[in-house]
Amino acid sequence: MAEKTLRAVCTLVVVVGLTGMLIALLTGLSERRREMAILRSVGARPMHIFGLMLGEAVLLTACGLMLGLTLLYGALVSFTPWLESRLGLLLPIGPPSAYELGLIMVVAAAGLLVGLIPAYRIYRFTVADGMTIRI
Repeated sequence: MAEKTLRAVCTLVVVVGLTGMLIALLTGLSERRREMAILRSVGARPMHIFGLMLGEAVLLTACGLMLGLTLLYGALVSFTPWLESRLGLLLPIGPPSAYELGLIMVVAAAGLLVGLIPAYRIYRFTVADGMTIRI
């Protein structure tokens, strides 16, 4: 029962994190309209801009996964002796299992899918959209 609850909490954390990333990318998109229009005006193709935005989302997702794994193993190394001595709880430290690697891949794929939304929106922008002044 506790394991299912922890999985549900982890799922919610991932969903909230991906939603936050999407909001940050979409907010940055409106602020970077002019930058993207300038790139387009000097010869960047729409697919190049699409790739830049998608690459940004993939980089953010990869950094989040690496930071999460680093913090996880740091916490395991730091707190395993304490948990074992105080609570008698032994947490084995080892490489991620196949199931855990699958979960990491699912999160990475979800980050890629979330990145498609702002990338598609910037793909549809024209040079004139970015050059007009909006208040």
